[in-house]
Amino acid sequence: MFPTILRPLARAGVVLTAVLTALAASVVVATGASAHVTVSSADATAGGYGKLTFRVPNESDTASTVSLRISIPEEEAMASLRAQPVPGWTITTTSARLDEPMDSHGQEITSYVSVVEFRAEAGGGIAPGQFQEFALSGGPFPDAETLSFPAVQTYSDGTESAWIEPTVDGQEEPENPAPTLSLTSTADATATDTAASSDAHGHDGPVSNEPAGLALFLAILALAVGIAGVVLGYRAGRRTVSS
Repeated sequence: MFPTILRPLARAGVVLTAVLTALAASVVVATGASAHVTVSSADATAGGYGKLTFRVPNESDTASTVSLRISIPEEEAMASLRAQPVPGWTITTTSARLDEPMDSHGQEITSYVSVVEFRAEAGGGIAPGQFQEFALSGGPFPDAETLSFPAVQTYSDGTESAWIEPTVDGQEEPENPAPTLSLTSTADATATDTAASSDAHGHDGPVSNEPAGLALFLAILALAVGIAGVVLGYRAGRRTVSS
């Protein structure tokens, strides 16, 4: 009698265990993928101007992040670059000469901002378990598909995390990737704006393309299916006993 009852429950338990494992894995992927310094922009286009936002999570359990040093390679030099003030942080910039001057609205530019450093004031910084965002505004951006900004994160205990490794298409992401931004062309940006305008006038609403959110949703759905399997297995076992 008891083996008859336990068999469907055991099968359902295996399913539930697999589902819980998948759910845990999806959460780990969703959080782990954003553990390093990243850069994003809502308006950056090749040849245009925009705002760059660097998100800096603190990965130490005991020390605070007290400095972020962002490098701008010469091939990604911008004629204009400004930093947004952050309360409790000081900002310093370093300039470098260009091997080849660039033209900006008819003016010859011979140097550019090559390093921007945000440094926390005494006793401040990004505490363990927290993150901070730092913003730069500038342009024109180079006519390129991606921009890479090597960054060094310094902690209050003197340790550093160097986010400087390039990301190569078709290859696995490096352990310490440099913050990389994908640029859209002016034509692509115009097409996107047109599509957004059409949606705003009664067409389909916005759809989220966040892979982490989708993975979490599917995992939760699978969890619900697994729980249902346990219940059905239990009921099947009871019916077997009754018969």
